[in-house]
Amino acid sequence: MFRNKKIIFNFSKILLVFFILNSCVGSSSVGVFGSGVSVAFDPRTVGMQIDDSIMQKNLLSRLTLNDKKYLLSINVKVLDGNIFLSGKVDEPEEKLKIIKFAWETKGVRSVKSAIVIKGEINFKGTAKDVLITSQLRTALIFNKLIKATNYNIDTIDGKSYIFGIAMTRDEKKEVINEAEKVYGVKKVIPSIILVEELSRFKN
Repeated sequence: MFRNKKIIFNFSKILLVFFILNSCVGSSSVGVFGSGVSVAFDPRTVGMQIDDSIMQKNLLSRLTLNDKKYLLSINVKVLDGNIFLSGKVDEPEEKLKIIKFAWETKGVRSVKSAIVIKGEINFKGTAKDVLITSQLRTALIFNKLIKATNYNIDTIDGKSYIFGIAMTRDEKKEVINEAEKVYGVKKVIPSIILVEELSRFKN
């Protein structure tokens, strides 16, 4: 009788650990991209995803403490310690300050900015940008050679900024090719990391 209880207790512990691990994996994948990237497609380790999520939250917290408007106007993505910034600000000095904050984030490996000054764009241009982003996102989803959930897209003044991780060089080329085919795109600016370039593959 005592032995049976012990077996049941050990089995319960195993189930509890399994549940906790599943919960951690799910939360980290959503936290990094903000749109529920599928863990099955994300080539980063769980540890890398958690580190990226912490970096993103730390930077967002610092930006929000500096000025609450940045919570809505600035987008932050972190992939393997590489920080990608996009959005709109009122003054050039703000752009420089945000980039400075990003470089000061613990664990940062690089910073790439797609932040623009509001006066440089207009409402009509913004509407076109939204349409371009939507068309490109749809194209990536329907392309079977691309893991669309591994990419984020921001279009500003007709320029499409693509952030993400490509499983192969061919996939990276395919993503860029799809972007260049979208009507209205003036320039494609990819910040796509190859799986082989992730820090876990480097000494």
